[in-house]
Amino acid sequence: FSGGVTAQSYPSKLVKIVSPYPPSGGVDVLARLVGNALSESLGQQFIVENRTGASGRIGTEIAAKSAPDGYTLLMATSGPNTILPALYNDLPYDAVTGFAPITLVASADYMLVVYPSLPVKSVKDLIALAKAKPNEVRYASTGTFGAPHMAIELMKDMAGIEMIHVPYRGGTPALTSVLTGDTSVMFVSGLTGMAQVEAGRVRALGTSGAKQSVHYPNLPPVAKAVPGFDVSQWYGFMAPAGTPVKIVALLNAEIVKALKQSKIREQITRQRADVVTSTPDAFAALVRADIEKWKRVVKAAGLKP
Repeated sequence: FSGGVTAQSYPSKLVKIVSPYPPSGGVDVLARLVGNALSESLGQQFIVENRTGASGRIGTEIAAKSAPDGYTLLMATSGPNTILPALYNDLPYDAVTGFAPITLVASADYMLVVYPSLPVKSVKDLIALAKAKPNEVRYASTGTFGAPHMAIELMKDMAGIEMIHVPYRGGTPALTSVLTGDTSVMFVSGLTGMAQVEAGRVRALGTSGAKQSVHYPNLPPVAKAVPGFDVSQWYGFMAPAGTPVKIVALLNAEIVKALKQSKIREQITRQRADVVTSTPDAFAALVRADIEKWKRVVKAAGLKP
């Protein structure tokens, strides 16, 4: 074990959970929810450290290069862990060999939302507007090549439309730009955007998954207007590669146990996400499969870094 750490003595000090996105977004909310549960069950503080920028690459690199002793964890998402690796050959971390996956935590569809004054009431309306006014509609994202950006790029490619990309450093600042009308469209997580939809500050047009979501009974899938469209976000905990297997197993067991608590499940469900857990091996397999999927999307859409 590195540094003589054993599962029996772990954790003996504060544990950092690196969130590669800003506070109050979906990644941050889940990291804090699970971190608080781990603090209670393991008797040491698990704190969230937001290290933002470069579509999650900065925080993900910091986690990958941290000591593999269990005292730095990563709140991983599909953006920096499977989309960026499908695009770049020169990332400062290896998404497959650079991490020890612990467990999935949740998965969620995105909502496609628009500025309320945009004259569209459906995905078909948005496509018609973008076709009538190519490169006039501005769309926000959580960062270049993050999942919300790639979701729009996939929709653009499949629907044959052109819109202008305006990247931000996370879901909250991106959504703020749609609230103010600086941009008009984005894919946003329910964790980040549902309160604004319910308040009428943005209009939701559809969801990103292939099927009707139980969390959005009144919103059709984008796939109804763009057949075959399917993008969802997953969230999970990882440690740097080389973290002792017994510590990974302990964290897996504790996180899975925490996610069985009704109060935590209710909070995640309230944010329009589904609780999903896994073994470390199953999580690793998902990462590999997801990278291959995004490589196909990148090639089909002709995207280049």
